[in-house]
Parts: sequence; C-alpha cells; structure tokens
Amino acid sequence: MQAKIERVTKETSVCLELDVNGVGNANVNGPVPFLNHMLDAFARHGKFDLSVTANGDVDIDDHHTVEDVGLVLGQAMKSALGDGAGLVRYGHMTLPMDDTLVTVAVDFCNRPAFVWKVDGLERKRVGSFDCELAKEFFAAFAMEAKCNLHMVLHYGGNAHHVIESLFKATARAMDMATRIDSRIAGQVPSTKGTLSK
Repeated sequence: MQAKIERVTKETSVCLELDVNGVGNANVNGPVPFLNHMLDAFARHGKFDLSVTANGDVDIDDHHTVEDVGLVLGQAMKSALGDGAGLVRYGHMTLPMDDTLVTVAVDFCNRPAFVWKVDGLERKRVGSFDCELAKEFFAAFAMEAKCNLHMVLHYGGNAHHVIESLFKATARAMDMATRIDSRIAGQVPSTKGTLSK
C-alpha cells in the first residue's frame, strides 16, 4: 500500500511518498521545522515510511505550506488504501503526553468529516510555529483522505505537548485502521459492499 503524490502551485510545491506498510522511516525536508518534527513523529508512531520534500511561500507565513502538506498526505493515504478491501477501517487512540491527554478516532469510509474539539491553541506559538495551523493541517488531511477524523483534547496546557500528542495519537489510530483483516479475505468492510458514497 504505497503512493507518491506531487503537487505544485504558485504558493507551494510538495512531493510526498508514503508506504503504509512501512517500519517508521521518515525523511522530511520542508521550511517549517516544527511541522517536520511532527511528520517524523507521525511516521515513527504509525510505522509508516514517509518521504516529504516541501517548499512554500513561508516569507508570507507558514499557512499555505502546512495546509498543502496535510492535503497531499491525505491524497497519498487515500491512494495507498485503494478501495479499502480487507481494511480494518476504524482506529482510535487515547494518548498521554506529560500534562496532556488526547483521543483521536478515524474511519477510512470514503466520506470526509472532521471534528476538532481542541481548545487553547489560539494565538499560541511553538517556536515560530502558529499553533492554529495544526487544525488546518488535519482538516486538509481529512478532506483529501476522505476519512472521518475526530480529535479531542481532554486536558493539557502546553501547546507543544498538545500538538505532538495529537500527531502521535493520529498515527497510532491510523496504524490500527490501515491494517489488513485476514478474516474478511479482501472484502470491503461495509454492509453496502463498497466504501464509495
């Protein structure tokens, strides 16, 4: 289950390779250091092999680059999972990180929905990273991966811990959801017989 996506616009260029059945190798090169760090954590905790090369108009701000990397990662996940035959489909993780506790749940159902119950990141920064961009990243991912993605912060005040725990919990939930269930022998996990709309 692999995919390679390239996207070039006047604002950004992103080249991304994803192997869902990887071992957690990450090679991330982009102009937003904190996002690079989060993508490395995502790959390692999801056991995804991930290669990302990104450039963008960060002289304006990081918004376009962060959002477009999320978008391309979502497209790659959608492509890698194909028609969903044999897929577990659902995954969830409640994950602690020091003062922080989050829950992430995902359904690769081919119907995009994004729920963000994370308060307290407004007007905060981690280094130069605008913490509100975490929401933009995951929203773009969910829309392009065509998955349900629900993200909940139970408690936690340190912005770095909140965002990092969200990336790690997402990776763990997606690792669960993207596994192949040998019991259904290549069938699509849906009573409709398809994961199309």
